[in-house]
Amino acid sequence: MRSIRVETSGATVLLTEAPEPKLKDRQTGEIAKDAQSGEELMRLGLVYIDGGESSLLQVTVPESGVTEGLALGAPVALIGLIARPWESVFNGQQRHGIAFRAEAIAPAAISVGAVA
Repeated sequence: MRSIRVETSGATVLLTEAPEPKLKDRQTGEIAKDAQSGEELMRLGLVYIDGGESSLLQVTVPESGVTEGLALGAPVALIGLIARPWESVFNGQQRHGIAFRAEAIAPAAISVGAVA
């Protein structure tokens, strides 16, 4: 499926869930890894605010892309954020959604007037 680059420069992005390992298999506890590099993947929660609207997002980031200094509720910068539509059949039911992935996440300064 096609990946769509997400422009974040005009948005305010706040960390709502601390990074934790992304599970590939919940029953075994196996941690998901990047298919190309083999690096462990992390999952985190964000609120994305743009144009007076907000959305809660779950974003996947390689472990090496999670920088120090992240704090819950604080603004963050997402480097290389992409959205990828997906669909699958689970227990006989068609499911679909959008998966978000970034190359890195880092603390960011919030500009005055960015949140309206």
